[in-house]
Amino acid sequence: MNALKIRRTAVAVAAAAVLPFTLAACSDSGDTKSAPPAAGDQAKTGESTPADDAMTGDKPFGAACAGVPKEGAGSFDGMAKDPVATAASNNTALSTLVAAVKQAGLVDTLNNAKDITVFAPTNDAFAKIPKADLDKVLADKEQLTKILTYHVVGQKLTPQQLENGSFETLQKGMVTTSGSGEAYKVNDTSNVVCGNVKTANANVYIVDTVLMPK
Repeated sequence: MNALKIRRTAVAVAAAAVLPFTLAACSDSGDTKSAPPAAGDQAKTGESTPADDAMTGDKPFGAACAGVPKEGAGSFDGMAKDPVATAASNNTALSTLVAAVKQAGLVDTLNNAKDITVFAPTNDAFAKIPKADLDKVLADKEQLTKILTYHVVGQKLTPQQLENGSFETLQKGMVTTSGSGEAYKVNDTSNVVCGNVKTANANVYIVDTVLMPK
């Protein structure tokens, strides 16, 4: 009888020792229901991330965009309301380009075009050309028209299309584009310094070097 009592007592003690660990394990198992969702599950929540926003391609980008006024006709919102030649005339960084467009008689052509892309050289881009050469081009309407229409593509191009692209221009020549994110080049020589600027009829990519037809 004494041996039986000792055996029952040992079993009871063992059960008492094991029970807290069993309850703790059950409690830990229940907590997994409130754990943060896995990375793959976050997409199901519908919440956007900065990376997602960057891929939308809706916003202007580039260092030179900081110089665009926040308000008025020359702002991004203001330019979006006007056709491209008019919009450019409200941006002081494009005054040389605007003067050249007027000299070539292309204001109406650009303003009336539908769904185009313009690679717009800045004043500094024109300043890279020796003054004697620039004056000569500005005085030659036929040559000036060829150069300016070489900067225009007959479709609206998104940043994604510029990553590795080749496009026919209104001048009938071809321009090539490359890059990613917020860094793009045209013809491997001209950098986009403010891209994806919207006007009423065009997407504009402001560039730091004048493109020359080949």
